[in-house]
Amino acid sequence: MYLNKLNFLIVAVLSISINTYALDQPPLTHGFKQLVPAQVAPELKLTDIDEEYFDIKSLKGRAVVVNFWATWCPPCRREMPSLEKLRLLTQGKNISIVTVNVGEDIDTVFSFINDLDPTPEFTMLFDTDSSIMSKWKVMGLPTTYVVDPKGRVAYKAVGGREFNHPDIVEKIVKLAN
Repeated sequence: MYLNKLNFLIVAVLSISINTYALDQPPLTHGFKQLVPAQVAPELKLTDIDEEYFDIKSLKGRAVVVNFWATWCPPCRREMPSLEKLRLLTQGKNISIVTVNVGEDIDTVFSFINDLDPTPEFTMLFDTDSSIMSKWKVMGLPTTYVVDPKGRVAYKAVGGREFNHPDIVEKIVKLAN
């Protein structure tokens, strides 16, 4: 009986702490910085969550959202469901979403994504040694790039985004056409 009450108390305190922490976070934004002129996207060759080899060149002809993130990064965690919502909103529109987890292992990421709603179904890659992060000149997490169908980086965003916001969806869909 004592352990049940103690467990309940621990869960209640953690729940209050997590909810208070979320309220203290700044809102996710919906702006992108346009890169003029657009720059050729750096190399992006990594293994995915299924340990299959992936090369961004396989997506040539599509607009690609490339998001660098980590599970320990609060805005990264908060924006992940909106990336999946973006994927759902843009199905069939020549758009792909690729996330690059920086410095973590598959087990850590897998346990995190299983708790998300909706569960992400986009490509998830692993940059365990931060070499790709360096090639893309990522200075902080999360950082997102939008690559046009010709393989050029057209937009960049540093910090958390609400990817299913109409402004973002419109820019990406327009770029894909």
